[in-house]
Amino acid sequence: MSDANRNLAVRIVTAVVLFPFAAWVTWRGGLAFALVVAAAAAVAAAELLLMFQRRLAVLEWVGVAVAGLLPLAAWGGWRNGGEFVADWVGLSFAGATILLLLLALFREGPLEEAPRAAGVAALAWLYCGVLPASAVAIRQRFGWEWVILAFVVTWANDILAYFSGRFLGRHKLMERISPKKTWEGFAGGALGSTLGALVVKWLFLPEVPALGCLAVGAGAAVLGPLGDLAESMLKRAAGVKDSGRIMPGHGGLLDRIDALLFVLPWVYATAALLERWRIP
Repeated sequence: MSDANRNLAVRIVTAVVLFPFAAWVTWRGGLAFALVVAAAAAVAAAELLLMFQRRLAVLEWVGVAVAGLLPLAAWGGWRNGGEFVADWVGLSFAGATILLLLLALFREGPLEEAPRAAGVAALAWLYCGVLPASAVAIRQRFGWEWVILAFVVTWANDILAYFSGRFLGRHKLMERISPKKTWEGFAGGALGSTLGALVVKWLFLPEVPALGCLAVGAGAAVLGPLGDLAESMLKRAAGVKDSGRIMPGHGGLLDRIDALLFVLPWVYATAALLERWRIP
């Protein structure tokens, strides 16, 4: 078996094992779902920080902690008030920012590296904390079906893009960032997102208009690959191949969820607009 086929087999086995768990904890919802998302956010934040630092010091651990707390804040806000507690989250961000800069004052190493380290820690909050928190907000406000929709359109895009690019890929999409991505793979991924959205509508969301589900699929077709490219940019800047080694065949957790992180806010926005406008 070639290395490419062996890697594909490992990826498939990993996906088969993890998807049922992801579906189950999404269906269960509540604090259990929020805790799983929070743990994933913290792990992804640690992976991001370790791309640029050899070890996590106090400053970096603050970045990990804030990223992990944001999904829990989303759960607590919707649970207690029916809407996100924006004032307290804003104040928490302000306090965390002050703490981050204070820690940078006492950080060991060359002084010119302190702003860069603080910036990467803050990026960990936004990228690995705020974006995963969207999954909790979707689950709390719209139900587990919409989270499954986000999963399916993202992963269907990834799967069809992989095979389309592997067997049909000729024209490079953005070679400077990701040499293996092609326009043919992008087209295959768009088809996957569209079909995935329609399948989820048929199975779980019959009351949602087809136009709404197609809008989710179309958004995922664009945002998913962009999320993948954004993480590839970060890895190239850091000089690493994978964000980590936690997931066999996939590298790090951030490697697996990079596209999903960009899709989640789009799914939330689409669901909110459909609810507001009551589109038939």
